[in-house]
Amino acid sequence: MGQLSGPSDPSADAHWSTHEERKGFFTDTSICIGCKACEVACKEWNGNPRDGDLALTGMSYDNTVALGASTWRHVAFIEQNSDRIAEARESGRALVGLGMPAMPAMPGSPPEDRSSLPTRPSPLPAEPARSEATSRVEVPDTPEFRWLMSSDVCKHCTHAGCLDVCPTGALFRTEFGTVVIQDDVCNGCGTCVAGCPFGVVERRADGTAAPTTRSGERKGEQPEVPKRGVAQKCTLCYDRLLDDETPACAKTCPTTSIKFGDHDDLVDDAHARVRALHEQGMTEARLYGANPNDGVGGTGSVFLLLDEPEVYGLPPDPRVCTADLPAMYKRAGIAAAGMLAAAALSFLRGGR
Repeated sequence: MGQLSGPSDPSADAHWSTHEERKGFFTDTSICIGCKACEVACKEWNGNPRDGDLALTGMSYDNTVALGASTWRHVAFIEQNSDRIAEARESGRALVGLGMPAMPAMPGSPPEDRSSLPTRPSPLPAEPARSEATSRVEVPDTPEFRWLMSSDVCKHCTHAGCLDVCPTGALFRTEFGTVVIQDDVCNGCGTCVAGCPFGVVERRADGTAAPTTRSGERKGEQPEVPKRGVAQKCTLCYDRLLDDETPACAKTCPTTSIKFGDHDDLVDDAHARVRALHEQGMTEARLYGANPNDGVGGTGSVFLLLDEPEVYGLPPDPRVCTADLPAMYKRAGIAAAGMLAAAALSFLRGGR
């Protein structure tokens, strides 16, 4: 099992004889455009089936909704209206907006001046800007509406709860420091699902509430789902790493929002990126998963966020469930010793 908490080299903990540099992702949400190319590339390379029926969820443009057994990369669309922005301003935070496109001008209206539209993340104005044009159709721009995007993925924790609690050894730590599930060993018990503090691991089903009655690719039908009933999650493209190839999602990302490489180098790059954004006035930019002293010993997948982790659906203080095992065993030992001592004392007094 290795070390259970604190800074550590996960590959060394796994006792690999061959030493490889720890690999990971750095996801910079400030340049994510929400194209979902990483989702498609991940599904294509890993042969993952679609999630459920072909139906709109009402979740903006995000119909994937969350990470799951068949979606190992998920681009979250976080929409916030003026009420959320006003609430954040009251707390004194300098919010960052990714910008919103403007609609074409109506016939007969003067041409629109687009020189002032943001093309990069920029601090939101102190007060909502108001357009004087009345003959133009507009969508809310960043002062009235904020749209954040983030490509989420398995964190490949330094201390992985899913790995530590697996009773069959279906999960293992690779020589690259990542965590992989062997579907042919998994018995579908679901212990790893409960052991993940990020809610990443999931047992694969066909994505429907009722049993599938029709097989096919059209709406109302469901194709055959492979590896059903066993736990599934991102492998950081372990098969590609063995061939010295970049994971599919990072190779496909058109804006380099997803960067792949040696973990320590990525963390250094992430800190430099945050400093650059702070110098530009984007003081809410922060890193997530880069602290080796957090509850999971830091993560292999590091994120640059433009708001609090909760906004992105991430736990603010994740903690692996096995981190408290030494203290629990100690307390259990003290309790057992106390009971034995009490029993011995009672026996001695009874003998007298």
